[in-house]
Amino acid sequence: MSDLKVEKSSLFYLDGHSNFLQSGFWGKLKGESGWNPVPLKLTYKEETVPLLVLTRKFKGTVSIAYVPHGPQIDVDPEDREYFLNRLSKELVVYLPLATFFIRYDLLWGEVGAENFPEKLKFSGIHKAPMNIQPPDTVIIDLKPSEDEILSAMHKKTRYNIKLAGKKGVELSWGSSDELEGWYKLYETTSERDKIAIHSLDYYKKVFRLAAESAKAPDVKILLARHEGDLLAGIIVVFDRERATYLYGASSNEKRNLMPAYALQWEAMKAAKNSGCTSYDMFGIPPFNDPQHPMYGLYRFKTGFGGDVHHNLGAWDYQYSNLVYPIYRVLEFFRKYYYKTLKKR
Repeated sequence: MSDLKVEKSSLFYLDGHSNFLQSGFWGKLKGESGWNPVPLKLTYKEETVPLLVLTRKFKGTVSIAYVPHGPQIDVDPEDREYFLNRLSKELVVYLPLATFFIRYDLLWGEVGAENFPEKLKFSGIHKAPMNIQPPDTVIIDLKPSEDEILSAMHKKTRYNIKLAGKKGVELSWGSSDELEGWYKLYETTSERDKIAIHSLDYYKKVFRLAAESAKAPDVKILLARHEGDLLAGIIVVFDRERATYLYGASSNEKRNLMPAYALQWEAMKAAKNSGCTSYDMFGIPPFNDPQHPMYGLYRFKTGFGGDVHHNLGAWDYQYSNLVYPIYRVLEFFRKYYYKTLKKR
């Protein structure tokens, strides 16, 4: 594929990204969290885009590589298999010598088709045992008027938004100084929903690194209170034309006041006013299944309207026929622990 070229770049160049996970900001964040950012630029058919690759030592001797939400370039479906194989071979010269596989978190996909990622096969590219970023999400179009966006929501969602206001739930945009209070709620959320979270220091890094660069995405925290009690809070990334709901935390108290609904609608309005044309809910179960353990999350997020997007998710290209199969087995066990045993 002579029309594919990879070159060394810089984290500054990555400010030309089309999603925040491919930004210099994200590279710096991961660089302070145990990963090594490798900034590159990819040219394919006369289109050049930034390409952030993250590498990390595994067990001190070998390395893994990961491309979060990339490559951010359109490739015809019939060319994708060859493209990924060729790209993986081009990238190897920029990776540590002992890298035994590279994982791509692919954004290629479609709207509406359930289980879309499971239907595809790539020769030489393996579907990863675990997805890193959520492959399924709801994206809400912010271009219509606020009344039109509201009218596209489920009637129960609209009711809950109004209920929070009537019951006196107060919303305010906070600063990084309020992260500690938010994090206590996040620990409660983690225990209640059995989800893994980072340390408080990690979320402080998110705000610090976003504030250090004028070209970084704008990261904001929105909090909901009632009679002085902190009930819930969300962290939202405003990045060019898209806002993304990244983290959410809520108390076990006063849940009947529906603060989570009010927070999302307030964030959507703020995103629209700031020039964003879409709002990404950033993760739902793959389809409308009442038996799914996260079915409540599906109903909550899809209740705001928008389109359900199914992306390809995480796929691996192996550089080692010895180490990668062992790692794959270990990851299957890890998935079983976090997705099955821990949820019981």
